[in-house]
Amino acid sequence: MNISELLRLLQTEHDETAARADNLREQIERLTTALAETEARLAELAATRKVIDGLTPPDHAAAPAETATATVYQRIVTTFNEHPGKVFRVRDLHEHLGLPTDEPSINVTRSRLGRLVRQGLLEQRTRPLPETDLTPSQKSKSM
Repeated sequence: MNISELLRLLQTEHDETAARADNLREQIERLTTALAETEARLAELAATRKVIDGLTPPDHAAAPAETATATVYQRIVTTFNEHPGKVFRVRDLHEHLGLPTDEPSINVTRSRLGRLVRQGLLEQRTRPLPETDLTPSQKSKSM
């Protein structure tokens, strides 16, 4: 291999490397612009959140589903405590509480009543009628 051949190969490799460096600089420029835009958007979102947090009262947190369920349980126990001698059928209890009386809702309440019986907060009659008849237990009266 002669010197002119070596210089030509060296120049070719130099040109390819320079082209790759230019390409990488362009990528860096595009990425830098995209990063700046993204960071600006993050700052806008943080400012928006801060404004919204400042406008909403601290106790305005959304009630989790567990709280709504606990409220239904408490309403059921309260109803039995307010009517200690009354025997409720599940459908009657739903009507009394203003809950939907469709079959899926009734079945959910049956499950809830079963849980309250297992926890000792309600007592089930020894011979239930076609729909579950429940009365308040002595334990739930003290709640």
